[in-house]
Amino acid sequence: MTWIKIVPFAEADETLRRLMAEQRAIYPIEYATPVFPTADGPSAIVASHSLIPQALYHAFATFGVLMSRDLPLSRRQQEMITTVVSVTNRCFY
Repeated sequence: MTWIKIVPFAEADETLRRLMAEQRAIYPIEYATPVFPTADGPSAIVASHSLIPQALYHAFATFGVLMSRDLPLSRRQQEMITTVVSVTNRCFY
């Protein structure tokens, strides 16, 4: 596995902490518990973007908005689409 430098949450500045919190607020509740958490909380995939806080926010907020309950697709349909995309991309998440 590749090692990626991250900013540990305990060492994050105010901007990174704020953007992580804002991104988390948009995410569906089903994703509240990280599958692969770091030692201090956020998931490893989110933490891997911590060197560029604006990119972290925009990348993960996009997914949160796409999974909004306000959209015409049901959660089941949303999850089926994300599963097919992950399988197609050979992603194990």
